[in-house]
Amino acid sequence: MANSAFEEEAARVAAVRSYQIIGTAPEPDYDDLAQVAAQTCGCPAGLINILDDASLYSKSRYGIPYSGEPLPRELFMCSTAAIGSDILEVPDCAADERFAHLPVVEHDPHVRFYAGMPLVNSDGYHLGSLCILDFKTREPLTFEQRDALRTLARHAVTLLELRRTLFELERARQEAAAEREKSERLLRCMLPDSVAQELKENQRVAPRFFDSASILFADFEAFTRHAERTEPKALVEQLNEFFSMLDQIARRHGLEMLKTIGDAYMCVGGVPEPRRSHPVDACLAALEMQGEMDAANRRRDRFRLPRWDIRIGIHSGAVIAGVVGQRRFTYDIWGDAVNVAARMEGAGAAARINVSETVYHRTCTLFDFEPRGSIEVKNKGPLEMFYLSGIKRELAGDEARRQPNAVFDIECARLFPRRPGAR
Repeated sequence: MANSAFEEEAARVAAVRSYQIIGTAPEPDYDDLAQVAAQTCGCPAGLINILDDASLYSKSRYGIPYSGEPLPRELFMCSTAAIGSDILEVPDCAADERFAHLPVVEHDPHVRFYAGMPLVNSDGYHLGSLCILDFKTREPLTFEQRDALRTLARHAVTLLELRRTLFELERARQEAAAEREKSERLLRCMLPDSVAQELKENQRVAPRFFDSASILFADFEAFTRHAERTEPKALVEQLNEFFSMLDQIARRHGLEMLKTIGDAYMCVGGVPEPRRSHPVDACLAALEMQGEMDAANRRRDRFRLPRWDIRIGIHSGAVIAGVVGQRRFTYDIWGDAVNVAARMEGAGAAARINVSETVYHRTCTLFDFEPRGSIEVKNKGPLEMFYLSGIKRELAGDEARRQPNAVFDIECARLFPRRPGAR
């Protein structure tokens, strides 16, 4: 176990050094990010720190003096924030036993408030943190400020990736010879286009970290009863019909279908191609899925056939995506966000769409929701949940409020610039 931890840290340090940024001079792009982070959150100071093996190097500092010398890792809060999974927020460092003894807290500049967002690259390595400071205690950051800090951290990672890309261009290899057309078509049926291309060129797909994606789970209520009463061939044909319909809807809204397990269906937005509008895309897809199943059940009711009521759950969060298997490739995602999305589906109800608090906050200006309060979830404790009722009436293009109108599209384009059309 110790050797494994040592190897992981060695790989992380190697990733940090691959950017060739330690000890480099200040650059305006990084300075701007630190300044905007501080100003957006109403703090007097902002920093971009890079975590090396034993030191903490500040690529940028705004509002706080810096000698240019690296600090020992253990002397600053960023050493903790940089290896986390989300924002580390400390309202009063002097009252926090982890940090109260640090020189920057006990002595000048007497840091009190701290918030830091880890900088994680596409390989999942923690490079450092984007943090803001205040020299007095203060109220916690708002949801919007925390979201802004995450966004600015993404931009910092993007700058680092662009920097490394310039160095790697000199060592780029020639493209592998194109595979036969039939094999390529088969591969692209199994995997997303960009993932299939990476596999073809490199004979492997590197796991990638996505700091924000929306996962949609759906399954059919009382499927076991259907299986007991339906001839197997007919059951499979019905499942294929419904899953094919879900696939078409997911594709129209820019979601990637991942897999089916029995009567469960799973797709994701924002992976493998990042797409800022993924929470909205997932909600629109869920509403259309709900509408199509309602229509199918009305037809089945006329013939007195058993209903296939769908239950849908949605959550947004960070995931790791990659390909597993060698003979039969499967593109999949992992992470706590996947588990929470599954819990959203399991805690929902037939013909309802149950979403997490994160999805609610990111889409509540476009959709109406029914608050459910805090609900106890296995292995997760209490989670805030909301039923998605439909598109806001003034933004809907139909009576059922499942189809957006032109005003919705304009507002969505404002909230999520360059959002590809999903209708």
